[in-house]
Parts: sequence; C-alpha cells; structure tokens
Amino acid sequence: MISFNYESNFNLDNESLYVDWLSKVITSELKNEGEINYIFCDDDYLLEINQQYLDHDTLTDIISFDYSVGNELHGDIFISIERVRDNAKDFNVSFEDELKRVMVHGVLHYCGYKDKSEQDEQLMREKEEEKMKMFHVKQK
Repeated sequence: MISFNYESNFNLDNESLYVDWLSKVITSELKNEGEINYIFCDDDYLLEINQQYLDHDTLTDIISFDYSVGNELHGDIFISIERVRDNAKDFNVSFEDELKRVMVHGVLHYCGYKDKSEQDEQLMREKEEEKMKMFHVKQK
C-alpha cells in the first residue's frame, strides 16, 4: 500500500493517480508492492533527518529508508517540497515533472538501482524517464 503523509502545507492533488502510477512502476520491475510511505516536508525537516540518521549536514530533495524484504518493497520516502521547487527552476522543468522524478527515484532505489557511480546514475536517469512516461491522466 502506498500512502502519502504531509509535514508541510503541501498537498498532492489526485493521490489515486500517483498510487496507480507507482503501483505500475513497481509491477513493471517485477516487484511486489508492500508498505511505502511518502512523507512530504520542508528543507528543515529533511535536513534534521539527514543530520540525525545519515550524519550529513546538507540539504537534499529526497531521503529514502528501504525496508524491503526480497521482492516486496517497503520503505519511507521523505521529500522536501522546497528542494523540488528549487530544482525544477534550476533544471527548467515543471514542478510536477520534478516531483514525479523524485517520487519514482525512491521506488527505483528499492528496486535495486543505484546512483553513486556515473554509470549507475546514467541508468537511474534512464529509468526515471522511462517510468515517468507511465504516468497518465485519464481523459474524460
């Protein structure tokens, strides 16, 4: 089950569209959906987590804690809405696209994709693009 939690004044519109999309992403990677919690927060909230749990004193857009067991994906994905907004401006993309990129990034980590080396990062970017194309808004 995918759930959304809000520790800032941000609220995701059409949560069910995101749940459906992320479920399809998980299935497309031949994984099973477990309990995945998205926590939308601000820079200060995520910085505190970064300092406390990872011993990093830097701002970041996402931190994911992976509790997956075998092919069943479980975890907590913390996303700073402030960072996503700033990054969207820096990368000249819409806020919505940058948010989707960050959201799927966390799930892709749970699927086993890394981003520490240049080669791994390139594959991660390709997978993000591929999975973002799976997000569809149904036309009425």
